[in-house]
Amino acid sequence: MPHPVFLTDDAAQDMDELHGYIARHDTPGKADYVLAQLEKAFTSLAESPERGAYPQELLHLGIREYREIFFKPYRMIYRVLDNAVYILLIADGRRDMQSLLQRRLLES
Repeated sequence: MPHPVFLTDDAAQDMDELHGYIARHDTPGKADYVLAQLEKAFTSLAESPERGAYPQELLHLGIREYREIFFKPYRMIYRVLDNAVYILLIADGRRDMQSLLQRRLLES
């Protein structure tokens, strides 16, 4: 049975910001392509949400409630709660992920 996949407000804002950045620095077509691939990746979690890896930055802290999938270089961090998948963060993996994960996931 498929799990519903929800994009949190923060993740939706991440998508908007990513689209704007890529459209400004590359082309709108490339921005549309990247967003379509990200959406394809995270909607695929409906069938097997447990396939994602634990983010190394959190695993080092003993935190195993979050998982991640990739459309390189982008990382999508999510959590499975009550049989539903919640996409919490979508970010370029070349960023300082330790600080970003701490700020967005652990301090909220």
